[in-house]
Amino acid sequence: MSLFDVYPINDIAIVKAKGSYVWDEKGEQYLDLYGGHAVISIGHTHPHWVKRIEEQLEKIAFYSNSVKIPLQHQLAEKLGQFSGKPDYQLFLINSGAEAAENALKLASFHNGRKKIIAFSKSFHGRTSLAVAVTDNKSYSAPVNETDNVIFLPFNDEAALTECFRKTGKEISSVIIEGIQGVGGINVAENSFLQKIRALCDEYGAVYIADSVQCGYGRSGKFFSHDFAGVNADIYTMAKGMGNGFPVAGILIAPHIKAKHFQLGTTFGGNHLACAAALAVLEVIESEKLLGNAVTTGHYLKEQLKAIPELQNVRGRGLMIGFDVPEELKDLKKNLLWKQKIFTGEAKPNVIRLLPSLALRKRDAEHFIEAVKEEIAAILTGVSVE
Repeated sequence: MSLFDVYPINDIAIVKAKGSYVWDEKGEQYLDLYGGHAVISIGHTHPHWVKRIEEQLEKIAFYSNSVKIPLQHQLAEKLGQFSGKPDYQLFLINSGAEAAENALKLASFHNGRKKIIAFSKSFHGRTSLAVAVTDNKSYSAPVNETDNVIFLPFNDEAALTECFRKTGKEISSVIIEGIQGVGGINVAENSFLQKIRALCDEYGAVYIADSVQCGYGRSGKFFSHDFAGVNADIYTMAKGMGNGFPVAGILIAPHIKAKHFQLGTTFGGNHLACAAALAVLEVIESEKLLGNAVTTGHYLKEQLKAIPELQNVRGRGLMIGFDVPEELKDLKKNLLWKQKIFTGEAKPNVIRLLPSLALRKRDAEHFIEAVKEEIAAILTGVSVE
């Protein structure tokens, strides 16, 4: 049997990881500034995270949600305190797409409406509703097509206001990433998020804050939407929530009431997932990783802005993007194969940085020097090997 071919794959087999570094089967070391797509929040194989999972595995790994799971309540309490949302409710699932699905479904249950506002360059997942609100037709099959989604320009307050004016009583929810990830590290303006909050309040719609990539401290605040000083009705979470262990969730405002059997999950909130998620919060808190995301992210952005060949350096905390001109189109490839540094990309010309929140300054310095070396090599046609 062969694997179904869904991604272009780098010919590298990672067999070991620690902190911000990974090693391939040949023993080659790589600096990881991609974090497995923003998943590694506290560093690869963090000892506290490993211990938490090992200790739980010795007790019980799984039982269904038909019984009490005290770890879920511990996670909810810790998450409420750390996120600043102690009065919210937690529903645990397994992935970012599931989080989006459940958030959109719950919003529709809440107000009985069908229409959803999403935005240009958005990405919310690849499953049914999640892909319907994702602005990329190549991800969407004919069965996913729906007339219930309205796409508007990102950060366009006038278009948003006009849409609500025309169809506001039909709008169930507005879903928006605080910082678009796959779309190319586009930051939602504070005033735009405030306008969403005001219009949702006025028309009875649900504000869904997609925090799958830009949440869990990556921006320097727990949720990047917090920069706008408003609360969403539902927050979606995944990626860095488990530091590589599959776990996701939605935080639900207290005015949205639960009803039995509207939502459900088999694996969501299992014992190992909760142990991993608790370990992540404990490490973020004890090692002050939100502060590190701010300081190290600021250093990276300022250094990148000082490189004249790079364009439009942007982002918050350790979620950073920059554009490269056509003559530097091989920069990401060269960083990987020549400098042994993993980064992310967004089409057509964006390099994305999504490292562990524990990234050390000396590793950031190493990256900056590598970028300068490769730019010089590309422009002069001289290899640095």
